[in-house]
Amino acid sequence: MRYLFFIAVLISAACSSCRIAKPDTRGLAGGASISSLKFLDEYIIPHDLRLQNTWVGGLSGIDYDAAENRYFIISDERSATSAARFYTAAIDISNYKIDSVRFLSVETLKNAYNDTFPALKMMPEHAADPESIRYNKKAKTLVWSSEGDKAIRSNRMVYQNPWIYEMDLQGRFKDSFLIPANLHMYVGDSGARENDVLEGLSFSLDYRHLWASMEGAIHEDGPLATASYANAPVRFTKFDVKTKKAVGQYGYLLDAIAAEPVPNTAFSINGIPEILNIGENRFLVLERSFSTGVENCVIKIYLADFSKATDVSTTASLYQNTNYKPAVKKLLFNFNSLGRYIDNVEGITWGPVLPNGHASLILVADNNFNIKEKQQVFLFEVIP
Repeated sequence: MRYLFFIAVLISAACSSCRIAKPDTRGLAGGASISSLKFLDEYIIPHDLRLQNTWVGGLSGIDYDAAENRYFIISDERSATSAARFYTAAIDISNYKIDSVRFLSVETLKNAYNDTFPALKMMPEHAADPESIRYNKKAKTLVWSSEGDKAIRSNRMVYQNPWIYEMDLQGRFKDSFLIPANLHMYVGDSGARENDVLEGLSFSLDYRHLWASMEGAIHEDGPLATASYANAPVRFTKFDVKTKKAVGQYGYLLDAIAAEPVPNTAFSINGIPEILNIGENRFLVLERSFSTGVENCVIKIYLADFSKATDVSTTASLYQNTNYKPAVKKLLFNFNSLGRYIDNVEGITWGPVLPNGHASLILVADNNFNIKEKQQVFLFEVIP
């Protein structure tokens, strides 16, 4: 099938359950064709779920290993109740619905010395802020990102650069990527902003490159998005997986924040929590808008094409110098159309091939370990 990443092996034409699919190299070479997305189902993970003495929450990134029909899901807890960690899970789908989400095992994330990360309150300079996780099926390793830190912790200012680490499936450190200097943390209004750093990761379909997206604009690229300011530029960085070095940087323009906060001086944000490469320099991009006093997050899925985007690696400011071509984006789905409560959706990945031969998408929401929030899992059908 030209438009799918995987092909389904069907035992019976009448079977209504999803099958484990093997990669279709023809589909991978050409990328996926997506005209629209169809919502199929929502599943709620219990707030008080525990696994091996850990609290399952703060789910910020997810990736699918089709060969083993398993998911890797990272928690963004900064070692508050348990060491920073990721989970292996199974998501059971039948009749185009999610039957269950089963967490099978948990592994702690390790630093370059293969020690667990300390709690933010104890050693903030060495704590992790996990956000995204991706599986490299060729190397059979995982990569994950941490946003770093730029804040007052324990009565002192902490500056910690973001990172992208490669690890084995037990969480042991293997290597790190060289983060460009313009994405580092600096004193004053330069470089990355606190909590607007490396949120999204995605491998190219041939696993030669890893793409990383910032949540918001760096200082040099101008102000963050507001309810009255759209087109804040966010940088996507393309890394060579072999050398671990950046080989390009490209701009993407954000929507304005969906609603004014209440009161209008309160916190609000629109940024990119995750990306998913679909081939030919195209991505599914999540934009997440939150405003204090507004119950729902506004989650949009865009199709972004970087084919003609300008490499802005040497452009110091995308705010002062606008002579570049950003990615072209097209709205595929707005969660507002569902007419239901939508929480802090932060993860997106491919799921199994559906019985009708269409690809599926799985998305997860981060509940921030808050009982008032929902740990949602969403299932979508990809319409070619």
